Amino acid sequence: MSILNLPNARPRVMLYDWHATLVDTLDAMYHAVDDVLPKLVEMGLIERMVRPEDSKTIEDARLVMYVRDQARLHPKIKADRKISRTDIFELLFGPDEEAKRISHKVFDDAYRNHYGEVRPFEEGIRDMLAEFRGLGIKLGVLSNRKREFMEYEIRAVDGGRWLEYVDTMVCGDDVPLRKPAPNQLFKALENLSAPSDHSCWYVGDSTTDVIAANDAGVTSVFYNGAKWDRSWLDRIFPDTIRHPHKPDAVVNDFKELRRLVRLFLD
Repeated sequence: MSILNLPNARPRVMLYDWHATLVDTLDAMYHAVDDVLPKLVEMGLIERMVRPEDSKTIEDARLVMYVRDQARLHPKIKADRKISRTDIFELLFGPDEEAKRISHKVFDDAYRNHYGEVRPFEEGIRDMLAEFRGLGIKLGVLSNRKREFMEYEIRAVDGGRWLEYVDTMVCGDDVPLRKPAPNQLFKALENLSAPSDHSCWYVGDSTTDVIAANDAGVTSVFYNGAKWDRSWLDRIFPDTIRHPHKPDAVVNDFKELRRLVRLFLD
């Protein structure tokens, strides 16, 4: 566990990212991305990709160049299982919201052919949710996924036993802009009649989650389920003028998150 700049705010709302934070749906996600990337030419999106020199890291630039040349992900990216489709589209298209909107739409159509299996990302998640609910914390789930997929997946995981602990769920098609825009956080907090301040903790595994939390003015907890080392975290959160976003805290598993919450409740 690493506390970087955690505001002194008791958590009253805990919002979670879905994919690669609470659940593992990586296989279906990568299959759907595989279906999308070869269509970039016919969709007119190849020329709308960011220039490699505008990428945040060398690795991001390599991803852009590889997709531009091969119309697919490098096999190592899928083998590592550490990057989501949202981050992939962010790396490829940067600030081009229309290109990302088109890509997400095509992804949704492709994901319909692959989704189904959904597993907890860690053991003990239901116990964690029950513990936080018992502490009086309101709980919510956010996902860039379409509601039709989320409705299925949240009922499928762990026999549907998480549902009683979820006070709100906001999906990609519930708001005008997906993460990294803060719209989903604002919508979830509106649903819970809660303020958008540091008493809301948002837990997610990606840079897009951190950006959304920062822009919403809530506490950002980066869930390092991919087990990135500190040098890599410093690279993806460089804290520069161009890339100022960084998490308030980093946890490597949910045991660390539970300990962190207890620090603020004791």
